[in-house]
Amino acid sequence: MTAPRPADPPSEDLSRLAVLHGVATSYSPSPDRTVAASATAVTLTLAALGVDASTPGAVRAALAAREGERAERLLPPTVVGWGGSPPAALAALPEGTRLRVDTEQGESRTTADGLPPGVHHLTATTPDGRTATAHLIVAPPRLPAPPGRSHGLLVQLYSLLSRRSWGMGDLGDLAELAGWAGRSLGAGFIQVNPLHAAVPGAPTDPSPYRPSSRRFPDPVHLRIEDVPEAAYVRDPERLRALLESSGRLRDAVLRQGALIDRDAVWELKREALELLGEVPLGPGRRAAYCDFLAAQGQALEDHATWCALAEVHGSDWHRWPTGLRDPRSDETARARNGLMDRVDFWSRLAWLTDTQLTAAQRAGREAGMPVGIVHDLAVGVHPGGADAWAQQEYFASGMSVGAPPDAFNALGQDWGLPPWRPDRLAASGYAPFRELLRALFRYAGALRIDHVMGLFRLWWVPQGHPPTEGTYVRYDAEAMLAVLVLEASRAGALVIGEDLGTVEPGVRETLRERGVLGTSVLWFERDWDGDGHPLPPESWRADCLATATTHDLPSTAARLTGEHVELRDSLGLLTRPLEEERAEAAADAGEWLSVLSRLGLLEGTGGGSDTSSEEAQIQAVHRFLLRTPARMVGVWLPDGVGDRRPQNLPGTWDQYPNWRLPIADAQGRPVTLEDLAASPRLHALMEVLREGGA
Repeated sequence: MTAPRPADPPSEDLSRLAVLHGVATSYSPSPDRTVAASATAVTLTLAALGVDASTPGAVRAALAAREGERAERLLPPTVVGWGGSPPAALAALPEGTRLRVDTEQGESRTTADGLPPGVHHLTATTPDGRTATAHLIVAPPRLPAPPGRSHGLLVQLYSLLSRRSWGMGDLGDLAELAGWAGRSLGAGFIQVNPLHAAVPGAPTDPSPYRPSSRRFPDPVHLRIEDVPEAAYVRDPERLRALLESSGRLRDAVLRQGALIDRDAVWELKREALELLGEVPLGPGRRAAYCDFLAAQGQALEDHATWCALAEVHGSDWHRWPTGLRDPRSDETARARNGLMDRVDFWSRLAWLTDTQLTAAQRAGREAGMPVGIVHDLAVGVHPGGADAWAQQEYFASGMSVGAPPDAFNALGQDWGLPPWRPDRLAASGYAPFRELLRALFRYAGALRIDHVMGLFRLWWVPQGHPPTEGTYVRYDAEAMLAVLVLEASRAGALVIGEDLGTVEPGVRETLRERGVLGTSVLWFERDWDGDGHPLPPESWRADCLATATTHDLPSTAARLTGEHVELRDSLGLLTRPLEEERAEAAADAGEWLSVLSRLGLLEGTGGGSDTSSEEAQIQAVHRFLLRTPARMVGVWLPDGVGDRRPQNLPGTWDQYPNWRLPIADAQGRPVTLEDLAASPRLHALMEVLREGGA
């Protein structure tokens, strides 16, 4: 491991300039340690924000310009009001300033008091004739609490194969799972991985956290047979042949130990969808499709255009002919017209996927789920994908999102995702963020936000530099949260923030104040400010989703048996001797088991065999979660059948089959949705939660 080289600290002027643009000049990997950002990182980050800081003279000029701009500015580009109260930013306006608010609802008012929720247009005119305009976001003061306490299932959808799947879990499986879990298990929600559109490739990146578009879902999740036009294809024999081929893909995964092959699934589904696309829509379906096109507007046209162009020129728009790299160019307009059939094809797939997502949410609610489907919002998008092409003005060129060095990763992390520019977001009234959330809340009962700390700040890494040479860039968290609360409240949906890991002071408190739930994972809940022992259940926070594990962590069975250490050792990922790692893992599990025993949570469960003892321990873990005040308790679905394997092993790429494993039992045999529904082990675990009142 190579230690990061010492930073060249920024000058005083550069530091002042950075602060004025929300760029940090230091960070704290631990509460007792502060590390200076390098002048290079600060300079390159400012350049990505359109600020020239390349020489001392340029820094002085940029500093004078920024200070002058701030001194003359009456209002920031976006201001926020909560619950109808006037925005705090208005207090700084000169006495006698006249206001005009043109509301989203079409009214014109002369005061910012008592405004309805929405994004309004504010004009301020001072007595000396100066005028300023701003976007005014008015949001409810907080989101409502979840409707009572509930328990639910966490699952990576691709891993949930049924006997009808085309080689990976799909939206038909999700609807079936929601209907069954709501009625038979008393589940209140199903949380899934991001279902965003992926970037096609050879092979396609299987990670759901590096999508082409976060706004539009991936049609690979479609259940072909549930599309009404499937009954009327002109070549039914060809469709039947594709169904047979999909059965062979499914059987290879379920019976022959093959990995989930997303590309092979998509090859079959795409051909089937081409057949379906030849079927004219009936009048009602045509009207519904036209309504969808009108509602999605330019964003859908851009997305479908990117998909059509990618078929011709490849999936990285940076390598397209120069004129096509601009979504608003004349060349792109001509190319779109020439590919209109393909643009319509991809638009139709977005509509079909949206309808099946909506049907899955409806299935959950009709089964009695108070929440339904919890969708996952990835932290960013692929730099070569549809969103990065269509919204270039909002992304910071030459930058990537990541994480600074910390106790767990001394070299930091580079996630390869271009960050949004906070200045451009603010100037637009956060339009891209609003539109993204509105699209997702169409079919979500709740939204999990991956790395929710990104609403406050993100670690920017300059292209070509290691993540140790990055720095934090701050966002207007109040405005981002106001948009989030506004759109979620309009949809009647909950929001869950993934706030694991290093979180700067005040973030969790601010999120809680606005009604955003946190994420609490058993193994991480310790008294870190005290003796480091497991946190008693009554000391857990209530405003959270409490779970035993996540997709990035070992399953509970692997954690309890220590098999996660053996896996990492087999892949050469351990940084200490195997025996040390084994001893630490055993001590960690043993300490938790002692807590469970002391609380009486292991009594009267399980049996004499190792398997039943393991079952008893997993049940006891979830009894512990029920002892906490957490409003939502989640069960990692593979835990219900004793699966040992994580779905994703951070730090690996081709060494481990990340994002390609079906749910399996304790012996590694794949388990179908139908098997899960009949599993005594899963039913026994879920009965623990039902009896516990969650």
